[in-house]
Amino acid sequence: MREIVFHVVAERPGHLEAQAETLPIRITAPTMEELQHEAREALIEHMGPAHCTVRVRVRRGPSAAVSSIRTMARHAALFR
Repeated sequence: MREIVFHVVAERPGHLEAQAETLPIRITAPTMEELQHEAREALIEHMGPAHCTVRVRVRRGPSAAVSSIRTMARHAALFR
């Protein structure tokens, strides 16, 4: 399984901005949970069905991380 890491590059109250390490994807959201969701949505848009084999991590600093793995079944409706 591949992994895409998003690093938080800007953080203000109610605004987080992250950049993917290896892809040209930049996302924004008001909370870490929503940033995680936006990261997954950006991968769906960028990679299409191949996004299902990718783990997403959003990192604030060297030690903090939020991870998410979603299965093909969860997003199957998007591709029907």
